[in-house]
Amino acid sequence: MAFELPKLGYDYTALEPHIDARTMEIHHSKHHAGYTTNLNGAVEGTDLAGKSIEEILSGVSGQSTAVRNNGGGFFNHNLYWEVIAPGGAPAPEGVLLDAVNDSFGSIENFQEAFTKAALTRFGSGWAWLVLQNNKLVVSSTPNQDNPLMDVAEVQGTPILGIDVWEHAYYLNYQNRRPDYVNAFWNLINWDEVARRFKG
Repeated sequence: MAFELPKLGYDYTALEPHIDARTMEIHHSKHHAGYTTNLNGAVEGTDLAGKSIEEILSGVSGQSTAVRNNGGGFFNHNLYWEVIAPGGAPAPEGVLLDAVNDSFGSIENFQEAFTKAALTRFGSGWAWLVLQNNKLVVSSTPNQDNPLMDVAEVQGTPILGIDVWEHAYYLNYQNRRPDYVNAFWNLINWDEVARRFKG
């Protein structure tokens, strides 16, 4: 079964003014579509065909650069479109809030750590909130790597991620990554993050 570009559950305009419609359209229909097409090409005819993306990424150290980059790009964007969906709880609640407080001391401390990870990632990459051994940690990865990969410095299950590649924000924010990261806090669908936290 070939990997498919997921349909967004909302219009390209739905995240304005924080992320503009043109950025959303290009990011989803060009960048994410490209990763999807290239991932299918990289696994076709190999023993990876038919495996889940999670299975592929867990052993990515033994795979080609094309599988690593495009598999990561496919998975990362699938998560990104869901955790920034409009609607849902505007802040962590219940067991997720308890876990954030247990791991970071407060929601403010978590936001500070996550923002720092996003802003200090040199060049292209991602910042993550990761479930690792029943505890939440913040990390960042270069390029299209993610915490599911056996090559990641911090391994675990990502439940929230921000794309800090310039294609995610450049049309609206140019080189002002801090403004984009600040706007991101207005977009998070914490119900989806909580669903991923609960597994």
